[in-house]
Amino acid sequence: MKTIAVAIDGPSGAGKSTIARAAAGHLGFVYVDTGAMYRTIGLAVCRAGIALGQTERIQSVLDSGIQVSLKYEQGVQHVLLDGEDVSASIRTPEMSKYASFVSAVPAVRAFLLQTQREMAKTHNVIMDGRDIGTVILPDAEVKIFLTASAQARSKRRFIELREKGEDVTLEEVLADMKQRDHDDETRAAAPLKQAEDAILVDTSELTLEQSIAAVEAVIRPALEG
Repeated sequence: MKTIAVAIDGPSGAGKSTIARAAAGHLGFVYVDTGAMYRTIGLAVCRAGIALGQTERIQSVLDSGIQVSLKYEQGVQHVLLDGEDVSASIRTPEMSKYASFVSAVPAVRAFLLQTQREMAKTHNVIMDGRDIGTVILPDAEVKIFLTASAQARSKRRFIELREKGEDVTLEEVLADMKQRDHDDETRAAAPLKQAEDAILVDTSELTLEQSIAAVEAVIRPALEG
């Protein structure tokens, strides 16, 4: 049976994970959060006492035999690091910085590449990240570039962090997001860019429900074909 792969790329804070997870649930697909995988590598690097910028020390963490995996319980994705559920630990501003740091390292991307591709071979998947349609799944049946203005994205992230009890300001979140955009777009290894055959979906003026519906509208023709 042929599987269908949906690649969703876009900048930080565009709502990729939330929207992709909801669409996958509605359509009966497996949701693969690649950003969570990079955050998990970042957590392992941080726990190893490696500071941001110490790229030369990352290989030692990869060589130590760490295992990054996903599991699903009642439709909810959990991210495991060596068997430990780190789903909550990786969702902090510090881990956002570590994710950006490690994702620029080719060895890290190679470490996760095969795992991500194998998932797409065995399941109908919606996979989101920053280079899914350009590098990870270049032959995906559906490619979407999900974006929103920096102002809209930072406001959403600010509300999310405040609800989690984080002491941040909107200005700080906007500055961090612009820096993350710059890092993602200019890194040497698989920079963030829209695939030539990806459909652009801008959610700046859309509600979450409207954004989910817009993404599902792009995907549904592939199910009917």
